[in-house]
Amino acid sequence: MQHPSSGQLDPCKVVILAGGFGTRLAEQTDDLPKPMVQIGGHPILWHILKAYSHFGYNDMLIACGYKADVIKRFFLDYRQQVADIVIDYVSDSVEYVPHTRVPWKLSLVDTGLKTMTGGRLKKLENHLKSPLVGGGKVNSGGGTFFMTYGDGVSDVDITKLLEFHKSHKCLATMTTVKSTSSFGHAQLDGDRVTTFAEKPEAPDEWINGGFFVLEPQVLDYIDGDETSFETHTLPRLARDGHLMAYKHEGFWQPMDTLRDVRNLNAMWKCGNAPWKVWDND
Repeated sequence: MQHPSSGQLDPCKVVILAGGFGTRLAEQTDDLPKPMVQIGGHPILWHILKAYSHFGYNDMLIACGYKADVIKRFFLDYRQQVADIVIDYVSDSVEYVPHTRVPWKLSLVDTGLKTMTGGRLKKLENHLKSPLVGGGKVNSGGGTFFMTYGDGVSDVDITKLLEFHKSHKCLATMTTVKSTSSFGHAQLDGDRVTTFAEKPEAPDEWINGGFFVLEPQVLDYIDGDETSFETHTLPRLARDGHLMAYKHEGFWQPMDTLRDVRNLNAMWKCGNAPWKVWDND
């Protein structure tokens, strides 16, 4: 079990890209957006929120798109799911008595149906500049922030990830993992990413595992709605010497296929879910 550092760095917002169609999970995503596919009775998006919250990061920006209403409805109803309800018919009042503390501040932002990943991030620019609260501090916003995808889980240590990012002074840190699958490949010189190519042919290399730490200047590398973060922004950052790799050799699993969904559910059911770094549900 990982435990958050008592000396948490400055509060940061967390961006979760949750707007894609999830076409390879068509059986599940005809009615649900991919981040709402359930693992252990909870949407995979819930698992990601729980992980960041465990490390003390609770100001979340969720970039919605496909079936955004499903995500919004879930979190509007979530307060009732984690509370007892006291209904007083005499005074015509309803009181929610939470039995689980939920410290999240969620901004559910509709970033468009067909907007690309970079474009979704760009649409959050004003939200990233707004004040945030975390770790007992109030931050004016507009500083360092996290970003990840709403369809993958990991046991990456978020505190150590941020410490690594702060140590190298570059604009972007990308968590890289080893995989034989065809994901975006990072050519490394030490920890510096010298080139980045999305979905190359070579297997068993360091690949894009999500779980980014970014400076606000990264938004200058995004042209608009049609900008892909993976095929446009990351390669440009790498060419400019502003992309570093945090090498994670622990657990990491994207949820791209029905087989992935079954495997993640089996891990959760057996009590062997390495991404569950928090203590309770």
